Amino acid sequence: MKKFFAQSYLWLLLSLLYAPIIIIGVFSFTEAKVLGNWTGFSTKLYTSLFSGGVSNGLLSAIENTFTIAIIAAAVSTVLGSIAAIGIHNMRGRKRQVITLLNNIPMLNPDIITGISLFLLFVSLGISQGYTTVVLAHIAFCTPYVVLSVMPRLQQMNPNIYEAALDLGATPFQALRKIIIPEIRPGMISGFILAFTLSIDDFAVTIFTKGNEGLETLSTFIYADARKGGLTPELRPLSTIIFVTVLLLLIIINVRARRAARKQGNI
Repeated sequence: MKKFFAQSYLWLLLSLLYAPIIIIGVFSFTEAKVLGNWTGFSTKLYTSLFSGGVSNGLLSAIENTFTIAIIAAAVSTVLGSIAAIGIHNMRGRKRQVITLLNNIPMLNPDIITGISLFLLFVSLGISQGYTTVVLAHIAFCTPYVVLSVMPRLQQMNPNIYEAALDLGATPFQALRKIIIPEIRPGMISGFILAFTLSIDDFAVTIFTKGNEGLETLSTFIYADARKGGLTPELRPLSTIIFVTVLLLLIIINVRARRAARKQGNI
């Protein structure tokens, strides 16, 4: 009975989490303007999405969302990896303090982070727009990259780096040929996590985008919902984003398992 109730609870929880996504995916294959109204199977919304039949505002929001996410994920991956290496080489109380400071932004509510960055940009006299959104996304994504890279550094044999230095390699060569290959899986995971967080973010973006008309998907959907409805093409777009992220996670997990098996065989 315990096993039955445990499995039932697990499936109920998974159903609550994934039912809304499945519903959006199902109703993306119909022409109905209102979600929940099935008018027959159709791929018209997908055709409209890829043929430019959507509004210019939505196209601009999609472009802004992905360009901001790519830039923020790339920069935060570099900064987070360097920070993780620095934290890993610290010792004692200093390392504990820096680790705690890195964890605080992840535990901090997004709305507090957004307000804080908004006040910072205002106090510095920086006009808000595309640049401030990118900087804000880099700021809140970097700690997650640090968290993704740190386990790889802890698993790495420290003697390999020292051996490279003893054999004549410069610190930069040892970093490039020893450390980076060892932490690359963590960097890739951190990049994907930062990319996903940037696409998903609303609270930080709404406070840092200013009044220049910049919109991302999250802010566009919010503004669209306040008008009394959602653009139908958002359903296929959401489905595509979900399937893409799911495939990326599957690929990463498969590669991680293969790497673990190779290490086990060695």
